Amino acid sequence: MVFNRIERDKVLQPCITLVGMAGAGKSTLGGLLAARLDWGQLDTDRYMESYYGLTLQGIMDSYGLDDFLRIEEELVSGLNLTRTVISTGGSVIYGERAVARLKELGPVVLLDIDEPTFLERVGSGENRGLAIGPGKTMVDLYNERLPLYRKAADLTVRTDRLTPEACVERILNHIDIQ
Repeated sequence: MVFNRIERDKVLQPCITLVGMAGAGKSTLGGLLAARLDWGQLDTDRYMESYYGLTLQGIMDSYGLDDFLRIEEELVSGLNLTRTVISTGGSVIYGERAVARLKELGPVVLLDIDEPTFLERVGSGENRGLAIGPGKTMVDLYNERLPLYRKAADLTVRTDRLTPEACVERILNHIDIQ
C-alpha cells in the first residue's frame, strides 16, 4: 500500500523553525515545543553529524569553513518535512537557499539573546563547530548574524528574559497551528 500526503494529513501542518545564536536555546526549546505539539523534532546540527559521521567540529576541521557552510545549506535546503520543530545550527542563516526552504516549510522563530548572554553561554566557542571566519571575534560573529536572523524571522522571542516554558507559550500564542 502506498501512502501519500492526502491520506496522512487532510491539511498539511507546517513546521516551526527555530533560529538564533549558539546558546540561545534552539535545541532545548525545540524539544519542549515538539513535545507540547506532539510533533517531531530535527536538530540540523545533529543531522549534519549523522550524515557525515563526524562531530560539527570534525566537519569543520575536515572540510573548512566554506565547505561546512555549503554542506549545511545543501542539507537544510533539501528538507521535506511537516509537523516538525526544526532547531537549526546558528550558521544556517548564511545559506540563502536554506533560509528560503525553511520559510517555505513554515514560520521561522528567532530565539534572541543579548550579546553578554551569548558571550557568557558560548565563551570562546572552542570545539563547538562554530562557523566563524578567520580573525573574527565572537562579538563580530554576533553582530554579523543578528541582522540576518531578524530579517528571516516571523516572530522573535527573547530567551534570555523568559523561562523555556514561557518561551514555548509565547511561540504557541503567536503561531497559527491548525
